[in-house]
Amino acid sequence: MPKAKGKGRRQKYSYNLNRKRLYRSARRRAAPRIACSHIRHAWDPTKSVAENLAEMGLAEDPNKAVPIPKKLLGLEVESDGREQGKKIVRKPYVVNEMEYEASLPEKKSNTLSRDLIDYVRYMIQNHGENYKEMARDEKNYYQDTPKQIKRKINVYKNFYPEEYKDFIASLKPEKMDVQ
Repeated sequence: MPKAKGKGRRQKYSYNLNRKRLYRSARRRAAPRIACSHIRHAWDPTKSVAENLAEMGLAEDPNKAVPIPKKLLGLEVESDGREQGKKIVRKPYVVNEMEYEASLPEKKSNTLSRDLIDYVRYMIQNHGENYKEMARDEKNYYQDTPKQIKRKINVYKNFYPEEYKDFIASLKPEKMDVQ
C-alpha cells in the first residue's frame, strides 16, 4: 500500500499558533517543587503560593516581610500609629518544626580516606619529618611536593589528634631499639 502523500516531508511552522498561552497554562497546572518536607506536607494545591505561605506564617517576599526602616534610608516619615493588618497563621506547626530542625547541632562528618591515612602513616614511619625525602619516596605516586605532603600530614593531625599522638608514641620506642 502506498504511503500517504506529504507524510515524509517536514512540517511547516505555524505562525498563527499562540505558543505563549500554551506554555503558561502548562506551567500553571504544574505544582511547585518543594524541598522542605514540613512545607510539602502542609501544602494545599488548590491555593496559590502566596496563600499557602501566608497560612504557614512564611514570607513570599523577604523584602516585604522585613522592610528597611525609613530612618536608615534617610527619609523621615511620620506614622499615624496604625499598623497594617496582620495575617492569621493557620499552620504554625510548620514554622515551629523548621525552627526546631534548624536549632539541632550539625553532625560532624569530617573524615579522611583510608588511603590518605595509610599514606601519611607510611611517610611518617619511614621518614619522620624529612619532607624532601618523602617527596622522593617511591610510594609518592602522585608526585606530591614537600609542601603538599606537609599539608596532608597537618590535615591528618587536625582530623585525628589522639590517633596521631598514639602513632607518634608508638614510633619512639622503635627508633630507640634501632640505635
